[in-house]
Amino acid sequence: MPSSPSNRPTGLSGRLADTDIRLLKIFRAVVECGGFTNAEVELNISRTAISIAMGDLEQRLSLKLCHRGRSGFSMTDQGNEVYQATLQLFSALENFRTQVNSIHQQLKGELNIGITDNLVTMPKMKITTALSNLKQRGPEVKINIRMIPPAEIEMGVLDGRLHTGVIPVSKNLPGLDYISLYNEQSHLYCSNAHPLFNLDESELSHELIEQHDAVLPAYAQSASIRSQYLKFNSTASATDREGIAFLILTGNYLGYLPTHFAERWLLKGQLRALLPKSLNFKTPIAAISRKGAASNLVLNCYLEQLDSTTPAH
Repeated sequence: MPSSPSNRPTGLSGRLADTDIRLLKIFRAVVECGGFTNAEVELNISRTAISIAMGDLEQRLSLKLCHRGRSGFSMTDQGNEVYQATLQLFSALENFRTQVNSIHQQLKGELNIGITDNLVTMPKMKITTALSNLKQRGPEVKINIRMIPPAEIEMGVLDGRLHTGVIPVSKNLPGLDYISLYNEQSHLYCSNAHPLFNLDESELSHELIEQHDAVLPAYAQSASIRSQYLKFNSTASATDREGIAFLILTGNYLGYLPTHFAERWLLKGQLRALLPKSLNFKTPIAAISRKGAASNLVLNCYLEQLDSTTPAH
């Protein structure tokens, strides 16, 4: 006679709860240990507790999972099917955990950076090191570098075309965050083809230097740095430091260059610093990113690498 609806097994009703997961773990251990007695050691709970848990699970699933008694422990056909389903469940849970953790470990995507020219020769290679560490953490990250003037870098970061940039800071913009990287030292130079090159230090003076043509940077500078140029006879300009170097090396102009950038020509005897104790200035170099930008794991990782050491001086 068919069972009435009220007597039919209900199966697994409701949501799978933490209690169900605990019971299934006990069931898996019992099966893999071949019975309740051996599972006591594996689970570190009493045989009575295991028996109660198995009873609760059978009631929860409305299924007979195993036979236990004088004849020993054996699985039912239904128990074997539940055991296979249990293995699939725990495998899926482990895959989920692994995939979620990998989101934090595997970096994918692009990093678009704007960098002011001629920073690669800085002795403390913070940018290079940060990019190297980023590549190690995320081998699939695509890094795109644009060498452009500071004003374009600021605009690119603000409008989202660039994720980040590295610029000399003349003033802080309210829409940007800054990470201090370097204080870049600059001296006034002339080339070995310039009339001042062979003069003794005692023969040099500010007045004499100010009589000669100088190249003026055509990019933003702080007020204190701009004041260094006020008395010079600025008859040329350049949009970047490489352009300034070109004009200095003609032998016709004086100009300020970062010491790390000028070092290659100093070592060859092609440049000379003029009155370096007084004719010098420092430029703060910083990494910038847009305030309130959408979270970007690649960018965050790169900025963390940059910010992991104290500013270089």
